[in-house]
Amino acid sequence: MSEYADVEVGGFGGGIAGRVFEPVRVGALRLENRLVMAPMTRNRASADGVPGALMAEYYAQRASAGLIIAEATTPNLVGQTYPNIPGIYTKEQVAGWRQVTDAVHEAGGRLYLQLQHGGRIGHPETTGLHPVAPSPIALPGTIHTPAGSRDTVVPREMTTDEIRRTVEDFAAAARNAIEAGFDGVEVHGANGYLIHQFLSNHTNRRTDEYGGAVVNRIRFALEVVRAVAAEIGPERVGLRIAPGVTANAMQEDDVEAVYPALVGELADEGLAYLHVVFADPGSDLFHRIRALWPAALITNPRLPWPGRLPSDGGRPEIEALLAAGADLVALGRAFLANPDLPARLLAGAPLNAIREEHWYGGTEIGYTDYPVLTGDSAPARLEPALA
Repeated sequence: MSEYADVEVGGFGGGIAGRVFEPVRVGALRLENRLVMAPMTRNRASADGVPGALMAEYYAQRASAGLIIAEATTPNLVGQTYPNIPGIYTKEQVAGWRQVTDAVHEAGGRLYLQLQHGGRIGHPETTGLHPVAPSPIALPGTIHTPAGSRDTVVPREMTTDEIRRTVEDFAAAARNAIEAGFDGVEVHGANGYLIHQFLSNHTNRRTDEYGGAVVNRIRFALEVVRAVAAEIGPERVGLRIAPGVTANAMQEDDVEAVYPALVGELADEGLAYLHVVFADPGSDLFHRIRALWPAALITNPRLPWPGRLPSDGGRPEIEALLAAGADLVALGRAFLANPDLPARLLAGAPLNAIREEHWYGGTEIGYTDYPVLTGDSAPARLEPALA
């Protein structure tokens, strides 16, 4: 149990009380509550990966989260996954993100930027470049490109020089994120993207120092996190992991060996937080990770999928994770559809229905037009946060 997890969880009653609305320190930040807006791909950047005013409005509306983790953002062109994904490697992208951070800070919020390299999850029709990965093993099926659905391609195996340059790209992206006004960055090591691909013995078949034994498969993740921490300070850096999560056709045979080794290596680095996807508060692995990790632990609950949410807003899952030792709980779809989610959970108010057809790409519809509560708990339309 960390120093962050020493407050007992209160009963929810009609809404959430207790630790959820206790302040908490995460790295250099003091957060007003323990609800985190999880990073969610929304495909609203320009074709060149530049965020605009609509994205600034979207994030500013959700500034009551204790911490916003902004959507997956690529550190270089070859790492781009899908169309209209934001980047953080050009001056135009940095300037676009500055609109977002300014809007969130003006609304009283705090936000990190998630750095994501897609690895094998990419396509030449999206980037003009051939995707790279630990090993030449294709993502099964098809992938969305600007020209529509296409068969995936076999990625090219990264050379050791390309691995080194990619580590440098992550560090440069972190520096750009701080220049853009973010409070920190989250390194995306989860959900089947490049770092996760290195961790798995199904997507990593290398025979050099980056493949084979667990100590080698965790090497790339460690190098990226340490390079990012050296660039901007460890107190501004988080890492997201997803032990056993099968998103993007991932398979892992040895999570009980890989993740304690990875977490143990980073435990004394002074990082801001560790973010665990689909955490099971009853599992031995969760408790091993909690025991190894001395700083803030953010967890994502596993809630019904795809579009529906439980009528109670996931309150029992939030309570269970905090009781098991999590310090903060990250919610995705609930924040997507409820800009004022903390107020709704505190009041025990109903949640908005999710309009799944507007998740990926489009306009303000299903993005910035979800209603908020008024003083009498009746839905009200949001006024635009920006002119």
